[in-house]
Amino acid sequence: MDANFGIKMYRERWKAIEEIEREELRALSPDGHWKQINSLFQFGSLLGLTHGDDGEKDVFLRWAKLKDIHEQKQVDKLK
Repeated sequence: MDANFGIKMYRERWKAIEEIEREELRALSPDGHWKQINSLFQFGSLLGLTHGDDGEKDVFLRWAKLKDIHEQKQVDKLK
């Protein structure tokens, strides 16, 4: 099998899956959307992933911390 053909088929399958998912979302009622969102919030809560009302500064500081951790890991890889 040609590698390019395999890649093309792979992409076409994922495009088909994406279209099916879009159709499912369009067919879902507002109540269904609400139930999905509510389930995600409950799951996050069970995992302890909830945050209070983060202000802009708190969000910026969290991202800055993640950036610092990432940069330190990159430096450690070079050593």
